[in-house]
Amino acid sequence: MSVSRRNFLAIAGAAALAAACAPSTPAPTTNEDPLKDDGVKDFSFTAWSLNEASTKDVLASLVNNYSTSASAKIATSSYPYNDYLNQVLLQMQGGTLTGAVQVDVAWLATLAATGKLADLSTLAGAADYTPASLGIGKVNGKQYGIPWTSAGIGLIGNKDLLDKAGVSTEPKTIADFETTLRALKGLGNGVVPWAAMTKVDQLKDFIAWMWAFGSPVVKDGKIVVGDDASVEALVWYKKLYDEKLIAPDVNRFDARALFAQGKVGFYEDAIGGKGAVVKAATDKSLADKLLPVSRPVKNASDKPQHLAWGHALVVLQGTGAAAASRFVTALTSSPSYNSEWFAKTGLPPVTKAGLSAAPVKADAFTAAFTGAIGDYVSADPFWIYPKFAQIQSALANGVQSALIGKASPKDALADAKKQMDALTS
Repeated sequence: MSVSRRNFLAIAGAAALAAACAPSTPAPTTNEDPLKDDGVKDFSFTAWSLNEASTKDVLASLVNNYSTSASAKIATSSYPYNDYLNQVLLQMQGGTLTGAVQVDVAWLATLAATGKLADLSTLAGAADYTPASLGIGKVNGKQYGIPWTSAGIGLIGNKDLLDKAGVSTEPKTIADFETTLRALKGLGNGVVPWAAMTKVDQLKDFIAWMWAFGSPVVKDGKIVVGDDASVEALVWYKKLYDEKLIAPDVNRFDARALFAQGKVGFYEDAIGGKGAVVKAATDKSLADKLLPVSRPVKNASDKPQHLAWGHALVVLQGTGAAAASRFVTALTSSPSYNSEWFAKTGLPPVTKAGLSAAPVKADAFTAAFTGAIGDYVSADPFWIYPKFAQIQSALANGVQSALIGKASPKDALADAKKQMDALTS
């Protein structure tokens, strides 16, 4: 499941709380290594994955194994994902949170603004983490998070429907993609060519399509939504909407449900979405028909671009930070931990060795998703702002207003930019 999308309003509230929690003056800088060994072996570990049925048992096992091997006592705590960020921020503000903490990569800038995260740059070279995964753990060039699982949000196709539509090659360009969607529409029988995001709660997916048309979205710290490329992207998106090549009023969960029924040619999701789709599918062979596809590009020479998705581990400054950092390295890069985590959760590792492991390579969907989508991810450009969730919401409302004809694409994005600029001041 794309967990970073589960509670948009809660994240918005937490972002506002982060601004209140952030120090009024920058944290003091010293030359002392925040991960210098202080002789303390015991530490705390906070993770929402210790709270969820699909992950809590395997993660508890990994924690216990590490505790035994390191002769360390690890105090664990957890909160439901929807309340997790608020709880973490409140505890950071109160000075009661220590050790290692699981985070959604979307939260890193918000948490870094408190001044209490340790710079983990020295850990980045401790294992062969992929450059793409390390990139989503950075804020303003500093490695505050060590990636634990990483992929992106990308197109997933139904190979069976594509074959029936006579599509023998994956679309590489936006023009190819349009041709493919029209072929899928020709199948009739209620097939939705592309279950793109059209509900406000997940229309931030549109960011990646603005990238595809050449807009940087944010440049030199300033929002440039409304430039010629982003307007061109929205004109294109509305054209597909008007031609019924994409469906109205769809979010990630709607798209998964439709895809599970075999009624969708393409939809967009993170790698974890496979489990939800396959579980709900009436066609028990649907898992074999999933086709991860690189985002189509405007020009054949362009590189695909996808919004980053993933989990990372951070370390709080203070007592036991060194011990917690060793745990972070082990949990994210140890072959034995990686293999058990992947086998039980389906979430891919973030090291080159982990991705090259036989079980991962043998999983056709994971290998295809990593190669087509995971290798081309970039952080959401709005994550650098404390009010990033509200900024994303302003964009989403603007895009939807254009789709339903309340404003022209140019006017809709111009109005959205005014709102977004106000949120950055």
